[in-house]
Amino acid sequence: MKAIRFHEFGAPDVLRYEDAPKPGIKPGEVLVRVLAAGINPPDWYLREGYKALPPEWRPEVAFPVIPGSDVSGVVVAVADDVQGFAPGDEAFGMIRFPSYGDSLGYAEYVSAPASDLAIKPRAIDHVHAAAVPMSGLTAWQFLIDLGHDEPNPLQPDRHQPVPLAGKWVLVNGAAGGVGHLAVQLAKQQGARVIAVASGRHENFLDDLGADDFIDYTKTAAEDVVRDVDLVVDAVGGPTVDRFLRTIRRGGALFPIFPLGFASQDEAARLGVTVSATQVRSNGAQLAELGQLLQSGAVRVAVDSTYPLSQAAAAHERAADGHIQGKIVLTVGGADPRPQDASAVSSTTWPPRTVGH
Repeated sequence: MKAIRFHEFGAPDVLRYEDAPKPGIKPGEVLVRVLAAGINPPDWYLREGYKALPPEWRPEVAFPVIPGSDVSGVVVAVADDVQGFAPGDEAFGMIRFPSYGDSLGYAEYVSAPASDLAIKPRAIDHVHAAAVPMSGLTAWQFLIDLGHDEPNPLQPDRHQPVPLAGKWVLVNGAAGGVGHLAVQLAKQQGARVIAVASGRHENFLDDLGADDFIDYTKTAAEDVVRDVDLVVDAVGGPTVDRFLRTIRRGGALFPIFPLGFASQDEAARLGVTVSATQVRSNGAQLAELGQLLQSGAVRVAVDSTYPLSQAAAAHERAADGHIQGKIVLTVGGADPRPQDASAVSSTTWPPRTVGH
């Protein structure tokens, strides 16, 4: 099969489009012919050698590596012990995250634990389905249900979502992959949402249901917002501390990328809970999210698409930032048309295609 692999860490140009062994399946697994693969930050963290992580947290990597976790495609084979999937089923999922292995998403075929997959909603095409898993599950596990008991190396306590009905939620980085889904899931839970993004995303976020909008290029949210119940910072990093002043006593701050937060003592003094988690593969949760996608209650935006062979260009686009939704690789002649076009909103269709 064709796949994207890299043989050393580095910039996007280390990504090579080349022949790779087609994976087999083990008990509990299915083989998927990939039609689209979503791009996520962990893909370039891996490509760069996890240089942002402390050395003791960096996993050993055996080259060559196929990056990617999010896929949508067609099941072509199932192990004898697998139930719930059959050849011909259309499925999507986040594969084996947070681990990685020899069979991952930037490829024409991927073997996947059946428990990592869900049936693709018929109302969306493979491109949009591949944009969902990591971002959607991140928003789901932060806001609705963690879904696992794995320990978190960044904090002693298990992450706990908070009740959102009637609450004010600020989402920073609201137009990005996690952010635009967090806005919608918070609204689904009955929250009122303040979306923070650059001005060009205002109409997009208004269409997704945001109750208020702050253009961070003109106004610092922390200067004008007070007494919200929850801040979801989908940008994270060393600047997340500034949002403590926007949160009421008893509220919470959820940094999606928590490395760099340094004000736990200040958070405790202000009575603010700071909590994060690492997203994990969960086909059952993805199936629940799929119901919302099928009904149109939640929509996913695609910033741009690139053919698999141009994965390096897609990574360069990601590095440019200011992404609206997700970047997706198309694989093996993916049909860009939704099966039920009436269910796809103008905010999600069509994506910008590159390299065709």
